[in-house]
Amino acid sequence: MSSTEQTPRPARLAAAAGVALVEALGLLAGGVYMLVRALTGDGGDLTSGATGAVTVIALGLIPLAAARGLWRMRSWSRGPAVITQILALPVAWQMLQTDGVIPAGIVLAVLAVTGLVLLVNPATTEALGIRRPGQDAP
Repeated sequence: MSSTEQTPRPARLAAAAGVALVEALGLLAGGVYMLVRALTGDGGDLTSGATGAVTVIALGLIPLAAARGLWRMRSWSRGPAVITQILALPVAWQMLQTDGVIPAGIVLAVLAVTGLVLLVNPATTEALGIRRPGQDAP
């Protein structure tokens, strides 16, 4: 019997998985865009462009795995999802300081804050089987 059969998936947990998925898709799309630019010569140095692109693609795999884990109600997935949200906040702040990417910075900030709120929600932590300090095991 899977964990979804034991406990219904709370809407907040599904929403947190959705936020992580949107962030993952954004990173993956950005990495592919950077790679195409590097390979076509638009991005300057091929080596540094390709390295940056592969790094962004690899970083996109973290929230993608977290989204899948959250959807499947795996407790391990909350950690990478929370870290992704925390790391997104300073990136969003920098984007808000740069002309031309302010709308993307607003979207990223809203996603990160929303993701954090959803991930620390008691219904989410309970569904993932995460206990608070001092809470007895069932």
